[in-house]
Amino acid sequence: MRRLAASTLMVIVVVATTVVYFIPDIFINVGPGQSAVHWRRFFGGTVVDGVRGEGLQVIFPWDKLYIYEVRVQRENRTLSILTREGLMATVDVSIRYHPDRLLLGELHKKVGPDYATKVVIPEVEGAVRRALGRLDSEELYTKSNDLIQDAVGSAYQEVAQNFIIVDDVVIRRIVLPEVVQDAIRDKARQQQLAESYVYRLEAARQEADRLRIEAKGFADYNTEISNTLSPDLLTWEGVRATKDIATSENSKIIVMGNGKDGLPVILNSE
Repeated sequence: MRRLAASTLMVIVVVATTVVYFIPDIFINVGPGQSAVHWRRFFGGTVVDGVRGEGLQVIFPWDKLYIYEVRVQRENRTLSILTREGLMATVDVSIRYHPDRLLLGELHKKVGPDYATKVVIPEVEGAVRRALGRLDSEELYTKSNDLIQDAVGSAYQEVAQNFIIVDDVVIRRIVLPEVVQDAIRDKARQQQLAESYVYRLEAARQEADRLRIEAKGFADYNTEISNTLSPDLLTWEGVRATKDIATSENSKIIVMGNGKDGLPVILNSE
């Protein structure tokens, strides 16, 4: 009995020791923003039709869980590219990406945990180099960021084929050789100056047209008036003006004799 009890105790101790030893391989914690791919040693390898979520996961000690960060990640890269005319430019690129959680098993099986260095960075860098390499230095310096973003949009589709989602590729900065930048800035200044001259000439031409039209209007008016004037009409208008002045409450007048053409002479008494 004592030997049986000792043997039983030995077995319990061995089992307990074994369980304690394998606890880290049996009970695995999956943290916030993470998912895990289950690899079965004896039942088919990588499980591609299911993903383990956050929290405590229990597996056999001979299996493995590969934990992936499924939150959005950012990678900043500095690239050296050749422009269309063969000049060297430096481009700062920011990549935002995350693995497709539903396809995490396929990603693990076909690419692996280092998918960023294997797929994301090479694909995006290649797309950026191809897109910007089609532009010359001036286009790189002056084109809006939206146009460049459209040019590198192909990186999204290329990376997506490898079970990864690229949220955004941002060109943060493009640095050209200083002499090229100076030449582009000088050209822009000269262009703005030329446009300013054109604007000023156009404004002067429009002002000249306005004055010409105004002068013609005055000439036509004077011609029309001179054709309708007569001595009798002028005398009548003089009489009407004299009457208006004479009846004005603000005027004090003195009429002295007759003026030219029979009109009275009116003097201000003040």
